[in-house]
Amino acid sequence: MKNNNRIAVFGGGCFWCTEAIFSSLKGVIKATPGYAGGKTTNPSYLQVCSGMTGHAEVIKIEYDPSIVGYNDLLDVFFHIHDPTTMNRQGADVGEQYRSIILYTNPEQKEQAEQYIGRLNISGEFDGPVVTQVKPLTEFYAAEDYHQCYYAANTDQSYCQVVITPKLAKFKKKFTHLLKSS
Repeated sequence: MKNNNRIAVFGGGCFWCTEAIFSSLKGVIKATPGYAGGKTTNPSYLQVCSGMTGHAEVIKIEYDPSIVGYNDLLDVFFHIHDPTTMNRQGADVGEQYRSIILYTNPEQKEQAEQYIGRLNISGEFDGPVVTQVKPLTEFYAAEDYHQCYYAANTDQSYCQVVITPKLAKFKKKFTHLLKSS
């Protein structure tokens, strides 16, 4: 990491979607898809998909806190997936698709827990937020073919049907946080 850049790690379903979204935020230097929160060392995609590793599909976000704050990242995170469903995001089912925040310091833990508390009190969602908040112990980058997946595969049906509409909805709500084109 350069300068005072920080790391945030979030899992909110398919990492192809979350990478495309977080990569478009100003202040985000890099969004790397990978695996974290489980017990298997250096897992493969197939191992994670088996549900036997305990890992979630996550995004490791390197960001400049002088441009985008951790609370902004939390705001985006909680509004791009359903944090009220246990081990599920849409058609993606399994522990690897759970809603999870892996904090890198006590301040991130506190901010995440406070944000979840505010969401639960607000009644914004139909049910309580089930997002796990755990310390980051290890992050494993996903295989090369998962990196920048949406950017390289926008013509694929999954990208057109799932990611493109999600990205458009996100861009409409978070215009103020987008990188200039």
